Amino acid sequence: MIAAVIPARTGTVRPDRTRERATAVNQLLLAAATLVACGLVVVRGGVSDADLLFTGVLLVFALTVAALVVPWNRVHPAWVALIPIGDLVAIYMLQIADPASELWLLWLVPATWLATVGGWRGLVIGAGGSSLLFWTALLFSDDLPNRVHIYLGPIAIVTAAVIAFVGARRAAAQRALLDEQAEYLDHAVERARRQEDAVSELLDAVDFGVVRIGADGSISIENDANARLTAVGEGGQMFGPDGVTPIEPGMTPAARARRGETFENELSWIGPPGENRRALQSTARRLLDVDGADAGAILVTRDVTAEQTAVHMRDELVASVSHELRTPLTSVLGHLDLALDGGDVGPQARRSLEIAERNASRLLVIIGDILAATADGPGRFDVRPVREDLSAVVVASVEALEPRAAARNIVVDTSGIEPVHADIDPIRIRQVVDNLVGNAVNYHTGDGLIEVGVTSDDKHAWLVVRDDGPGIPEDALPHLFERRYRGATARAPGNGLGLTISRDLVRAHGGEITVQSEPGSGATFVVRLPLRRSGVQA
Repeated sequence: MIAAVIPARTGTVRPDRTRERATAVNQLLLAAATLVACGLVVVRGGVSDADLLFTGVLLVFALTVAALVVPWNRVHPAWVALIPIGDLVAIYMLQIADPASELWLLWLVPATWLATVGGWRGLVIGAGGSSLLFWTALLFSDDLPNRVHIYLGPIAIVTAAVIAFVGARRAAAQRALLDEQAEYLDHAVERARRQEDAVSELLDAVDFGVVRIGADGSISIENDANARLTAVGEGGQMFGPDGVTPIEPGMTPAARARRGETFENELSWIGPPGENRRALQSTARRLLDVDGADAGAILVTRDVTAEQTAVHMRDELVASVSHELRTPLTSVLGHLDLALDGGDVGPQARRSLEIAERNASRLLVIIGDILAATADGPGRFDVRPVREDLSAVVVASVEALEPRAAARNIVVDTSGIEPVHADIDPIRIRQVVDNLVGNAVNYHTGDGLIEVGVTSDDKHAWLVVRDDGPGIPEDALPHLFERRYRGATARAPGNGLGLTISRDLVRAHGGEITVQSEPGSGATFVVRLPLRRSGVQA
C-alpha cells in the first residue's frame, strides 16, 4: 500500500462572487458617508433646497438596494457601471441642494470606482463626469468661489481616479500572473498525481518489497508486496541466515535500515523451521539529495525461498552422490595398495598402478572437498597441522605449476619466499597454494609475471600471491569467495569451489585470506596463518 505524498483535492467548485461583493461594499460605504455628511448638513441648518437634498439621499439608497439585490456576477460587467454613474447624479443633487456644504467630495468614491472597474472608459467617465458636474454645480451657487477652488476640486477628483486606475491595472496584472501560476501549479499537481498513481501501480505490481525510508527513519512508501512478504504470523519469529538463530526485533533488516545501516543480500527466514517458512533477501542503500545530504534509504526485499530450497536440494544431491562415490573409490584404492604390495608386479605394471593410485587418491581428496563445501562452515575439513616449513610447501606447488605457466610465457618469481616454520597441514596448505597460483596462471592473459612470497612476523606467517593480469572486476570482489561463484568474464574451466575451499581451509588453520584488485592492475591474494597452535606435533 503506497503512502500518499500529494493530498487529493476535495469539495465542489464555489461560484465566483467577487463582483457582487465589491459592488455591495463600495455602495454601502458611499451610502454611509452620504448619510453622515447629509446629517451634518441638516444639523448645521441653512439647507438651500431640502427637497432636492432628500431626493439625492433617496437616490443613493435606492442604488444601494440595487447593489445588494441584483446578481451582478450573472450580468455583463459593464452594467455595474450604472451604480457609480447614478451616484454621480445623486451627489450632483446634494451639491446643488447645499453648495456651501462641500458635498462634492463624495464624488471621489464613484470616480475612483469607475476608474477601477471600467478601465480607460471608466477613468474618463468618472474623472471627466465628476469635473463637469462640479463646474455645473457652481452655476447654481450664489457665491462663486475663488479660482483656486474652481480648479482644485476637479484636480483632486482626477488625481484620485488616476491613482485608482493605476492601482487597478497593477492589481489586474498581478491577478493574471497569480492565475497563470495557479494554473501551472494545478497542472504540476495533476502531473505529479498521475506519476504517483503510475509509480503506485508499478510498485504494487512487482513481486518484491520496496520501502522508502525518510532521513528521520519514518516510512513514506511501502508497497503491498513488502507488507505481504514481511508479515509475521501470530507467534512467528524471524531467523538468521542459518534458519535457526532468532533475530531480535531491533536487528531485523527493516530496523537496521531505519537506523541508517546499509547492507546487501542479507538472508533471513520468517517462521520456525518447517515447510511453511519463507526465505527473504534484503538490500538497503542510502539516498542523497541534490546537496549531498542524507535523504533516507531504500529497502528492497525479495522472496528467495525457491532459490534456497533449490540450493539445499542441490547440495544434498551432490553430497549424496559424492558419498556414494567414496565407497567404491576407497575399495579401488585398497586393491591398488594390495597389488602394489605384491612382489610379482613388473616395473611397467607397477608404474601404471602407481599412477592409478595417485589419481585415485587425488579424486578421493576432491570428493572430500566437495562434501565439505556442501556442508556449512569450515569445521568439516579434516586439518591435521604439524610443524612444517611453509616455504617448502609453496616451492613444491610452484614447481608443479611452472610448466603450465611457461607454456603461456608467464614468469613465476619466487625470490620473495623466505623459510618460515609454522603449524600447518602441508597437504591442505598445498591445496590452497595450488588454487591461488593456479588461478593466477589460468586467468592471466599471458606474457606476464606472478610473484609468490612467504614471510613472517612474531605471530603469523604470510603468503602473498600477486600477478599483473587483468585484475578482478569491482562487482565480483564481494562474491569472490562465495560457493560456486564464477564471474561473468571467467574463461578458465572450474566449478567455482576453489577459492571457497581455500578460504575454509585457511580458516580451519585459524587464519584468514584476503584479496585486493583493480581492473587492469592484477590481483593480490594474502594468506595469514598463525605460527603456532596448541597440541601440534613437533
